[in-house]
Amino acid sequence: MIGRVTSGVRPLLPAGPATLVRGTARREPTVRRATGLRRDRHAPDHTILVAVVALAAVGILMVYSSSGIKGYLAVGDTFAYVGPQIVWAVVGIVAMILMSQLDYRYLRLVSVPAFIVAVVLLIIVLLPPMGPIVPRVFGGSARWLQIGPLPAVHPAEVAKLALVLLLAHWFARQGTRIRSFRWGTLPFLLVVGPVVFLIFKEPDLGTTTVVAATAVTLFFVAGANIVHLIALAAMAGSALLVVGLRGYQLARIQAWLDPWSDPLGTGFHTIQGLLALGLGGVVGAGLGESRSAAGLYLPQAWNDFIFAIIGEEFGFIGAGLVILLFLVIAFQGTRVAMAAPDTFGALLAAGITAWFCIQAFINIGVVVALFPVTGITLPFISAGGSSLVVSFAAAGILLSVSRETVEGAWKDAPADRGRRDGRAHLPGSRRGPVAPRPAGRA
Repeated sequence: MIGRVTSGVRPLLPAGPATLVRGTARREPTVRRATGLRRDRHAPDHTILVAVVALAAVGILMVYSSSGIKGYLAVGDTFAYVGPQIVWAVVGIVAMILMSQLDYRYLRLVSVPAFIVAVVLLIIVLLPPMGPIVPRVFGGSARWLQIGPLPAVHPAEVAKLALVLLLAHWFARQGTRIRSFRWGTLPFLLVVGPVVFLIFKEPDLGTTTVVAATAVTLFFVAGANIVHLIALAAMAGSALLVVGLRGYQLARIQAWLDPWSDPLGTGFHTIQGLLALGLGGVVGAGLGESRSAAGLYLPQAWNDFIFAIIGEEFGFIGAGLVILLFLVIAFQGTRVAMAAPDTFGALLAAGITAWFCIQAFINIGVVVALFPVTGITLPFISAGGSSLVVSFAAAGILLSVSRETVEGAWKDAPADRGRRDGRAHLPGSRRGPVAPRPAGRA
């Protein structure tokens, strides 16, 4: 007798008694190899969907509240900043819906081309203008790329998603070999190193930190050698000392240590952000009642420091709810990764979840003076088309993985043959058995 088929997996061949073929009894196999198993798709994780949409709604509301006066004073239009944000939100929601309906395994086919495109864009943004391709410098950093009449894009945002896709695909293919230096740590450095270096040269230390931290987290989840990770951290610190920080970056670190030493200069952002949070109290001053909004007292109030405006207008309760929404994404994203049907899906979900949470943690940490000032956005909330659309697309991929989660065990992982027995591998997952192997195989 062939063992009972694991729940949720349908046999591709009908089960039945022995069939006579030219006078010889032959038993038809009940289940094919794991590579032929079908997966049942179900509804996506509605908790993640609600959390993402809620954050985007809060973002649109707060961008309008924090930029309305600034837009009116600058161009006579209170919707000058929030109008494009609404358009990008609609585009992002469409991208999220499309990605959630797409089988995430097809992304393995485009992971390498997408990574190459992202690296090329990161290189172009550092070069002089070439015809219709014009890098745009903002705040002393070459972060944006204007291509003809198209809207400006932030190549680093594209690189975040492309890097997660490539690492998830490669880690899944490597399996347990990822613990070795030759097949794990060295290729990891060759892939992540150029991306981190190019973003650092823009310069954009905040995004560099997010990308590096996300990559290392995904490497750890995939089963990296802990000794190698410690060595990587030491190498990163040494490289930072060798390359050296720019003058304004050192000034920001000094202002973080003592913002009151230069309250009208390098410490201005930090002090104003803390004052905004303090003015909000427990329940806040109310929507539109911020004294720091519109960039009059707090520069980039609708972007990097939008969390300070949330705290001022909605108080500790409103700021706490925003943090709670990110914690929900962290918890549910981890559950999706642990219940993913294959190694690639698990790593993809883990990488996207880590990216959202690390970036939100750093952004909020900057506002509360836990970290030096860096120019990174709060996912789904801060103004910025590239960040919003790419974040929505990544959320759609996370929802796509959640549509195939399985309670208790992976059903199969046909593309991930990292183990001797052909099963998928994700260290520490404590998965149950995969789909039963055909009769007669040891």
